[in-house]
Amino acid sequence: MVADTLVYHPTVSHYLKFVATTVGRDKLLRTLQYFSRFYAWYLLRTNGTRAEVAPYEAIKKQFGLARKLLRFGKNVEHLKAAAVAADSKASLPDPVLRYATVGRQLGYAGYLTLDAATLADALGVKRWEGARRAQREAYRFWAMGLLCSVVAQAYTLYRLREREAKVDKKEGEGVVESKRIALERSASRLQLISDLCDLTVPTSALGWVGFDDGFVGLAGTVSSLIGVYTQWKKTA
Repeated sequence: MVADTLVYHPTVSHYLKFVATTVGRDKLLRTLQYFSRFYAWYLLRTNGTRAEVAPYEAIKKQFGLARKLLRFGKNVEHLKAAAVAADSKASLPDPVLRYATVGRQLGYAGYLTLDAATLADALGVKRWEGARRAQREAYRFWAMGLLCSVVAQAYTLYRLREREAKVDKKEGEGVVESKRIALERSASRLQLISDLCDLTVPTSALGWVGFDDGFVGLAGTVSSLIGVYTQWKKTA
């Protein structure tokens, strides 16, 4: 039967694995949140009515709140990752990558800690006058983490170029190594693009750059789709 073919199709099983992960659900919500941010801006720029813009503004706000709930408590995960990276001289022998990894994890941990502190205020459970300031500080930590990640990816690409220059592609082992380097480079470039897109969010929120909601929404949509793609591959 057609119904059985659809139900037992491998893609359906893969999708269920994907949405069973918190990261998978978060990336889907994030994609819709940032696309709504972009499209609300687009409608306003093209003289759309408030009634036309309102649904997308609601999606942006409500999905943002849903994601805030989903990431509550994740600061502990990043604090642990920072501690592990600091102690992992064997798995991360390169000091540049090790310090960049520690900086990235501490940045994310600081962001998530301050972001969690504003949750009660965002939900309307308990108003807090310092919520706005805490959110701004959270954006500073997020920007710091992203900048450390950008440094790590740029440095990784530089080291991969050095490795590739030493490879003899005429030998069997050289061909295998060349393919391995190509895969690592592709992953690093994808992460770098994602980080640069994400940087538009905290830097514009802090007033460091003058990006409008359309640009930030589009950049956030791109980084979210990269996140969906990466998580989809992980759950394959």
